[in-house]
Amino acid sequence: MQAEVIERIKKEDVRYVHLQFMDILGQVKSVMIPASMLEKALSEGIVFDGSSIVGYATIDESDMRAIPDPRTLEIIPDDTHSATIICDVYTSDGKRFPGDPRYVLQKILKEAESMGFGFYTGPEFEFFLLKMKDGKPLLEPNDHAGYFDYGPIDQGERVRSEIIGILEGMGYNPEAAHHEVSPGQHEIDLRYDYALKIADRILTLKATIKSVSLRHGLYATFMPKPFYGINGTGMHVHQSLLSVDGEENKFYDPDERWELSELALHYIAGLLTHAEEMTAVLNSWVNSYKRLVPGYEAPVYISWANRNRSALIRVPAGRGMKTRMELRNPDPAGNPYLQFAVMLAAGLDGIKKKLEPPEPVEQNIFAMSEEERAKTGIKSLPESLGEALHHFSRSELMREVLGEHLFSHFLYVKRKEWEEYRAQVTRWELERLLPIL
Repeated sequence: MQAEVIERIKKEDVRYVHLQFMDILGQVKSVMIPASMLEKALSEGIVFDGSSIVGYATIDESDMRAIPDPRTLEIIPDDTHSATIICDVYTSDGKRFPGDPRYVLQKILKEAESMGFGFYTGPEFEFFLLKMKDGKPLLEPNDHAGYFDYGPIDQGERVRSEIIGILEGMGYNPEAAHHEVSPGQHEIDLRYDYALKIADRILTLKATIKSVSLRHGLYATFMPKPFYGINGTGMHVHQSLLSVDGEENKFYDPDERWELSELALHYIAGLLTHAEEMTAVLNSWVNSYKRLVPGYEAPVYISWANRNRSALIRVPAGRGMKTRMELRNPDPAGNPYLQFAVMLAAGLDGIKKKLEPPEPVEQNIFAMSEEERAKTGIKSLPESLGEALHHFSRSELMREVLGEHLFSHFLYVKRKEWEEYRAQVTRWELERLLPIL
């Protein structure tokens, strides 16, 4: 495989290679090497300071090595003569680093395969484009268009077109791109595929969106709710379990209710059962919970449905190989490797324990009273990062799937974020309370 990579690099006249991985928060990390050094990097990796990467290591255990995965080589189809490769992270003694988010996903995927399943995902990836001044982003959207609007009102069309062109050139087969509901808000949908491949592609997508936007004088942000009073940015994740060879959809059964197999219902039940404890990973920032409020199309209540878009989990209309479910609370600001890992772990737990979901709720949950929701047993997602961390910290499943290192480091970093935020005195408080107190 290494020889094939080197040959392709030479054939495509690649001059620079970006070796990339993610920290636990979902930030892309990258080191650029000349193509002439790739063969050495494939064999030996690149040494880096793990104590400088959020959640990786302390200063006394900082030497780490990023080993490129040759299967992830992507040639960037523009005039930069560059390519990207995703790396696996190892400790100084040559062992896989337990805090590497990619490793966490690889482990739970291997468990799923031992049960006869391949985990496939398809994200709807949203982001905002902001205007810039003096090299810095302004809190101002790049346009005032709305859902599916077309140019000239849609000022982000050229940015999306360029991104789609790059993704197609890399073989990603993006399915669609369009303007979303809010001003300056855009969406790119990646084609359904194996979860590890999709998580790798999200890493590349994040970097591509940022760089292309800057070339157009715009700033792309994955912040879930940069603006008050309009819809925030999410990353709905369509997911299903196929056979290991990818030939059979395990969620489909034409003879069962809703044409969903028992296994699919167990999987849904697992997601619902563990919804509160995995929210800290799916919505991992203080700002994430400004999006998860009633009135802005984001899910708030723990329920499932076949058509109802106010539910946390929706089962779209497609059946056969298209049978899938859509989890609607994740946002693009998080780490996709960890997000996919906890989703899959929750679903597999539902299958192992043969959990049964409640009846689907097809009416608008936002229009229901608190008493009506209580009567039907509908609980709410955590309302803040602090509440989410409370559930996360008590979850044996989250500790098991993430591993002790990543679980404890994630909890430490996010508790610091929450405590710092809690101590802030906001403009809202000053404007409303200072004059009357």
